[in-house]
Amino acid sequence: MTDMQRRHLLGGAAGLFAANLAGLRPTLAEPGAGPLELAVAARAPTTPTGLTLAPDGRMFLFMPRFDERTVFTAGEVLPDGRVVPYPNEATNRPDPDRAEERLFHVPNGVVDARGRLWLLDAGLMASSGEPVQGAAKLVCIDLATNAIVRTIPLQGVVTKTSSLNDLRVDARPGRDVAYVTDQGQDGQGALIAVDLASGRAQRRLAGHASTQSVEGTVKIIEGRVLLKRKADGSTSPIQGGANGIALSPDGARLYYTPLMSRRLYAVDTAALLDSAKDEAAVAATVRDLGEKGLTGGLAADSRDRIYLSLQEFNAIGRRDSEGRIEVLARDPRLVWPDTFWITPDGWLYLSAAQANRRPEHNGGTDRQDPPYAIFRMRIDAGPA
Repeated sequence: MTDMQRRHLLGGAAGLFAANLAGLRPTLAEPGAGPLELAVAARAPTTPTGLTLAPDGRMFLFMPRFDERTVFTAGEVLPDGRVVPYPNEATNRPDPDRAEERLFHVPNGVVDARGRLWLLDAGLMASSGEPVQGAAKLVCIDLATNAIVRTIPLQGVVTKTSSLNDLRVDARPGRDVAYVTDQGQDGQGALIAVDLASGRAQRRLAGHASTQSVEGTVKIIEGRVLLKRKADGSTSPIQGGANGIALSPDGARLYYTPLMSRRLYAVDTAALLDSAKDEAAVAATVRDLGEKGLTGGLAADSRDRIYLSLQEFNAIGRRDSEGRIEVLARDPRLVWPDTFWITPDGWLYLSAAQANRRPEHNGGTDRQDPPYAIFRMRIDAGPA
């Protein structure tokens, strides 16, 4: 990709499609915060929950296979805003007979410090149901060749009600590990720690209060309580365990939160990875860091500040290392802010997934309004 194409991706495409985005009021930014700007209006086929960028500016979006309308689950954003299947269309075609080779339900992916793209595949064929046998996995792609170079099975650490959601990879010198959240279709979440060198995966903190959906939590998005709403008018509450995660700058702590919880937690990564430690020993390292609002994705910068996708307020928040929270920016187009990505040169990217507008929350009517906004803003710290 040339520099001119990259500038087009990060600016020109936004102007081309911005007229189709609802609520074109100016961004509201708190004093001292950099302005939030539309980086690209992505013509994704459906709900882009996940987002990552390669060092050369290539952008990838991830669309979980919530239903049969999800024509592909991993995509690359082209300079004109189109999103195409990645690494190709065939790999995005789910096939239970070739579960380890195909992509089923990718909610997120990350480019690691070595320039490898890792995809998290939950192995689902819909928003609910048992993961397809052998389909839950981590997939490593060489961005130079766009070829899959490794697959790490997660079959041994998922349950019949698993819904793998978020991923962080620590590939700095001396480390080669990954952390995954399982929010659970029933709200019974867990954390998964993976040694990438050996492929060994461990399910941790299943049943612990910090990974579970909090009963009675009310989430209001775009002025409406978020519920599952059927066409007959009946409703049921949303459940969501361990969801967003972020890694501390030194890799020693994993920050995490359930989808349906207002609290932020941290756990020692050494405990998660140590197979000699039992669950009680891991739980002993968990810290409740307090209230942070209702969020989706999290991110940590090099100053150990946690970025918060404040979904109820169409906003971006930030928690400093002392626990103080500030709102950095608000914008009505930030509908269901979800995944953050921080680039080495100090840009914070964020997807607006519009998940609350999906049919399951609106009596079977799809209220999503493509293209999907991908925002960015300048911050004064690089990625952890």
